[in-house]
Amino acid sequence: MSVLAVEDLRVRLRTPAGEITVVDGVDYEVQPGEVFGVAGESGSGKTISMLALLGLLPEGAVVGGTARFGDDDLLAMPRKRLRRISGQELAMVFQDPFTSLHPMLSVGRQLTDHVRVHLGVGQAAAEARAIECLEEVRLPDPRAALARFPHQFSGGMRQRIAIAIALACRPKLLIADEPTTALDVTVQAGILRLLDRLRHESGLSVILITHDLGVMSSIADHVSVFYAGRIVEAGPTRELLTAPRHPYTRALIDALPHPEAEGGTELVAIPGSAATPRNRPAGCAFHPRCPYASQRSQNEVPALVPISDTRKLACHVDPFRPA
Repeated sequence: MSVLAVEDLRVRLRTPAGEITVVDGVDYEVQPGEVFGVAGESGSGKTISMLALLGLLPEGAVVGGTARFGDDDLLAMPRKRLRRISGQELAMVFQDPFTSLHPMLSVGRQLTDHVRVHLGVGQAAAEARAIECLEEVRLPDPRAALARFPHQFSGGMRQRIAIAIALACRPKLLIADEPTTALDVTVQAGILRLLDRLRHESGLSVILITHDLGVMSSIADHVSVFYAGRIVEAGPTRELLTAPRHPYTRALIDALPHPEAEGGTELVAIPGSAATPRNRPAGCAFHPRCPYASQRSQNEVPALVPISDTRKLACHVDPFRPA
């Protein structure tokens, strides 16, 4: 049984110019112990689709569809029940730990308060669990770290603390939103190794949100590629990245620098600008930037359909279909 099954997720947000659709009919499943990757450019709806699961959208947001988490539908759950689950069974690590961690509270206070609220234990047990969590994420001298404040740690150490807080109540599912952004390459590798180790040791499922396909290829088991609030391609990571079928996925890969390329080789930029919820084109949202677009692409939204036992694609043309 999947840990999370999302079906026809739709999110509309209110703006001064009226309602806009940010997420438009998204479906996916996350399996136990799996790292599920969500890739795409900024503004493609990746983070908003996850915030909808936790009830963290702005006031006035309209959410549709279902999100089965065990026997519950997160989208239909009363707010009080959702708050009990969030942080205990379902947790999220936000993109910037410097802003998600409270600057005026010690690391120990933030960890122990979280544990006491969700697990109902006393201060001594909460402190013991806090030290255990910091040890799990390999933070040096965990006991001393409890008395320190977020600004006293490096970016990589702050991200480890944020992960420790998220995992303190042993959740079934961790949502990691760009957890390696703004970190140098060696620190990035350490965070990825940490997530990979934790999911193998505890059976933790992870949703990894990133625009970095290099990060995705190193840890994710399965990838869904978002564009303009829709999934355009999904499948096993290695298969999807080595043999992409959607023109957008291929364009993302072609835009990456390749160490083996000859000197002076220019990067292949994706023409045009990414579609936004306010100016999303009719039909396939990628068609103004796609050299393979057909008349049908301009008029009809392609459905995400199976193209094999493990792959799904939303493209009328499918220009990279094997001969």
